[in-house]
Amino acid sequence: MNFDSDLSESDPREEITNLLNTEMNSARRRLTEVKAQLDQMQAQVDREQNRYSSIAIELRNIKENLDTVPREDIRDKFEEALEVRFRLATMRGQLEKIESVYNELEQKQQLMAQVLSRVQGYEVLPEASGASGGTTTGGLDVVGIIKTQEDERLRLSRAIHDSIAQSLTNFIIQTEICQRLFDRNPERAAEELSNLKSNASSTFQKVRDFIFDLRPMMLDDLGVAPTVKRYIESYKEKNDIETRLDMSAEDRRLENYKEVLVFRSIQDLLTTARDYASPSEVTVRLDMTGSKIKITVEDDGRAFDPQKVLGRDADNSDARVQALRMLKSKLELVGGTIHMTSSENEGSTVRLEIPAGE
Repeated sequence: MNFDSDLSESDPREEITNLLNTEMNSARRRLTEVKAQLDQMQAQVDREQNRYSSIAIELRNIKENLDTVPREDIRDKFEEALEVRFRLATMRGQLEKIESVYNELEQKQQLMAQVLSRVQGYEVLPEASGASGGTTTGGLDVVGIIKTQEDERLRLSRAIHDSIAQSLTNFIIQTEICQRLFDRNPERAAEELSNLKSNASSTFQKVRDFIFDLRPMMLDDLGVAPTVKRYIESYKEKNDIETRLDMSAEDRRLENYKEVLVFRSIQDLLTTARDYASPSEVTVRLDMTGSKIKITVEDDGRAFDPQKVLGRDADNSDARVQALRMLKSKLELVGGTIHMTSSENEGSTVRLEIPAGE
């Protein structure tokens, strides 16, 4: 059999398809391996964080009882805290490296899927039809949406661990202290019980705030306007950022999913500004009077490049750009639009428009 003849008769598209499928399978296996490493390292970081939190509590108790604790115990516990903190910092650095590798593999797999769809003559990531009847300009980024969901779950798990779980651990320790003090020092036991009550009230408020951020029940009962008001007040109080709200047509109700989208869009923009722009002032405007719901969020923080958000090539190195790109994708699914301006001297302005519908 003539080799040159076989080569000339082979289908280049089939060869490219087979090559891409092989590479995608390899990338998928590698992603699975890296994901396992990521989960394992995250578990180790969580365990070390728990240990460090426990040591921190013990150090606070030692500080309150310096006269009765031997100096050797104080020194040993302080050295243990330094050792754990150093190990925790090292492990977090390793975790960030693994996350970076995972993100690169995800991007590679997504790119190969898009190339494969072109070669085979169909779109793996279809164009989304907007609510206005037209076709949106961007494709539905399935991988990006899944990644965003997982990132959000990770953020929630860390928030529960760092606040509520740690507070519950403190309750257990304070309860044990009270048990030991009841017979020896009743006055001190009463003081510890008072502290325990205060901490329980504080934790209860944290749980309520956490539930509100996760899914505010008043959004279904009262609508988007009162929910946004409540969220702005909480945001201003918790983040020490001067936040102003200008709202019109406060009594208007929308379809449930659109009210959710309006609220989440404002929440995402304020969270992004807080985490990546470090502003001192933020202004939110919500106009619900017309056929389109108009949202404007202005901040005086660090600038970003709007072209990276609007461009086709994702910038995985900029978390702020990624967050805005995902918001842009969600808006396009319902026929919404996003416009951005940003400069170092004037801060950033993001304007959203969402069709109100009936």
